[in-house]
Amino acid sequence: MPVVRGCTLPDDLLYDVPNNIWYRDNGDGTLTAGMTMIATAMAGQLVAFTAKKVGKTIKEGKSIATVESGKWVGPAKVAFEAEIVEVNDGLVADPKLANSDPYDAGWMVKVKPVDAAAPQAVLVPGSAVADPYEAKMAADDFAGCAA
Repeated sequence: MPVVRGCTLPDDLLYDVPNNIWYRDNGDGTLTAGMTMIATAMAGQLVAFTAKKVGKTIKEGKSIATVESGKWVGPAKVAFEAEIVEVNDGLVADPKLANSDPYDAGWMVKVKPVDAAAPQAVLVPGSAVADPYEAKMAADDFAGCAA
């Protein structure tokens, strides 16, 4: 598993590096999406998570959810056009799950890509994500995740 500046990035996931979002292929045409450990470390403790409604199709680069912490409010953007098929109600009830367990209990939404080939065209596999993330963290002047 790649570890960049103390931030873990599981290699079984796909990454939208510019937006700090991970995706897990569910094997049924859907992908689970969540914030990377890097995103939650940069944002700080989450206090609110508001996802778009199930059944809504979201255009590439648009928000699938609004995330709020004590120091940041902003969109979680999808890397490809997709329909939201499920929202993590556990995260809505307890936004801190994204901080404590970003790759499992803290997932945000499940999406179904409009074009099944789109995710592979734009996402970086976990096995190749260390160098792009090192460059992004340097550009963002982000020291890394606290141990």
